[in-house]
Amino acid sequence: MKKPELLVTPTSVEDILPLVEAGADAFMIGEQKFGLRLAGEFTRDDVKRAIELAHSKGKKVYVAMNAIFHNEKIELLNDYISFLKEVQADAIVFGDPAVLMAARETAPEMKLHWNTETTATNWYTCNYWGRKGAKRAVLAREISMDAIVEMKENAEVEIEVQVHGMTCMFQSKRNLLGNYFEYQGQALEIENRKQQKNMFLHDKERSNKYPIFEDENGTHIMSPNDICIIDELQEMVEAGVDSFKIDGILKQPEYLVAVTELYRKAIDLAVEDPDQYEDVKDELLSQAEEHQPENRPLDTGFFFKETVY
Repeated sequence: MKKPELLVTPTSVEDILPLVEAGADAFMIGEQKFGLRLAGEFTRDDVKRAIELAHSKGKKVYVAMNAIFHNEKIELLNDYISFLKEVQADAIVFGDPAVLMAARETAPEMKLHWNTETTATNWYTCNYWGRKGAKRAVLAREISMDAIVEMKENAEVEIEVQVHGMTCMFQSKRNLLGNYFEYQGQALEIENRKQQKNMFLHDKERSNKYPIFEDENGTHIMSPNDICIIDELQEMVEAGVDSFKIDGILKQPEYLVAVTELYRKAIDLAVEDPDQYEDVKDELLSQAEEHQPENRPLDTGFFFKETVY
């Protein structure tokens, strides 16, 4: 049975080696100018250093170019892809066909992972992008376990699934926070809002707190809970899902290391000793819960319920 890759999104270059020790097989990094909802900002020097560190340990690095691109950024794509080719990135994560076309021109041998975050909901679309050049499809977070298994059974590309972390509920390219505070006459007080990661929308009726932040790609509202499927990996392992992703957005490095260690153990057991995995999976979930902030309970996202749009 093939062992799925354990993919983690680190917050900085300093995370790479600790996460390697914790069991990560691959990393997704990037900078806001090109990537969407990244766990940390990686300059070109950071990208180069992260790739050097990961490769020295036999691990892979994928670089995010899945932002929403307007005309003014198109001319930047070829130069950035040329840089990624030079530093030997293992793959580019893209959503916009403009990135695919630029990669064909500049780095035709570069592996491409298709990731639009919301529209990878059927295997036919995954295969469409596979025939265009993508080697992997990153599935939407809002589909069920049965749909994931069915998509893997019919996919002509690798399949990546997020198994841990928060998910985006809403994005606008507008600076909604900035516009709101400026309307309130508080612009000077929140001029560093793009560096703030501790703001919430508070739903008193449901006692939920939704993390909200701005970056170069606009305003993002995140889920009040974190996905955790550490006790439900077996079916996806048996189906041959290629990559399990831990999303590190708005997480501390220590948290990511601890969670990565737990998923490393879970994946290894699910592949090598399924019976033992069944025996310890509840304990693994309990350990994951111990690392959660009080205001962020764990749940299973849409893995076991119908998506309602």
